[in-house]
Amino acid sequence: MQHFCIGQPCLNFLVKLSPQMTVMNKYRVLSLLIAVILLFHTPAYGQMSVMVSIAPQKYFVQQICKDFVEVQVMVPPGANPATYEPKPRQMAAIARTRIYFSIGVPFEYIWLKKIAAANPDMAVVPTDQGIQKLPMAAGHHHEGAKQLDHGTLDPHIWLSPPLVRSQARTILNAMQAADPGHRSVYESNFKAFMAQVANLDAELKRIFSGSTGQRFMVFHPSWGYFAQAYGLTQIPIEIEGKEPKPAQLRELIERARQDGIQFIFVQPQFSARSARVIAGEIGAQVVIADPLAEDWTANLRTVARKFETALR
Repeated sequence: MQHFCIGQPCLNFLVKLSPQMTVMNKYRVLSLLIAVILLFHTPAYGQMSVMVSIAPQKYFVQQICKDFVEVQVMVPPGANPATYEPKPRQMAAIARTRIYFSIGVPFEYIWLKKIAAANPDMAVVPTDQGIQKLPMAAGHHHEGAKQLDHGTLDPHIWLSPPLVRSQARTILNAMQAADPGHRSVYESNFKAFMAQVANLDAELKRIFSGSTGQRFMVFHPSWGYFAQAYGLTQIPIEIEGKEPKPAQLRELIERARQDGIQFIFVQPQFSARSARVIAGEIGAQVVIADPLAEDWTANLRTVARKFETALR
């Protein structure tokens, strides 16, 4: 049974009700209000409550589970998974969550243990299990310095259709274990999703079939696995998680000129200041490519078309 505390906003609401109403009637109105709120914030009967770190994971879970689950996303649209701090209401929601699907984004390093501790009965399932991660590209360093930050692994595994197959299998196994009564339904949905992923993968291979080795420039190096899957090379502007210094910026401008860069890709969660400086110097366009859009299939298809245009 759930218990609720009538806080100050609710007390203020009661006070503002007509003075002619009895206290009992006022509380009846408030009870009705709470019932309406619960209707929109409680899973439908029979739904399992699960939580994911980022929006693309919600898409994966929904493809496999359809209406059998209610999926909440920890990092909301526009927020940065590197620095996000869960809100109190999200930590409270953990109490009724059956499964938390993690993926290895940076905020989890600090918060995942706290999230797990908030509900010892909740299963925490890492969807990046079994995936060999790449070092995080750290940008082009001045005077031949190291090209990769080998201390940090790239978390953006959801941007590679081949790697999504593994993530989806992990989700399927967890859901079948938690809800064996719908095992065959989840299996059927999983197979349909795998066909969708295979079709998208084939389409992207056709798009980039003549672009092997070509370079595209991004601010934050989110697209390493995507580039690996389709024979491309990303050139990041961000250097070890920071804006480039003036000397590094000049080097990036020169490299962009040499590579004939006409488009520089940025994402909504990061500053585009350095990208705009480089674009202004070389006459390029700044284009948004969001790695965290919820409609994963449509987003990858859209971003692929943008990359295709940039590589012509």
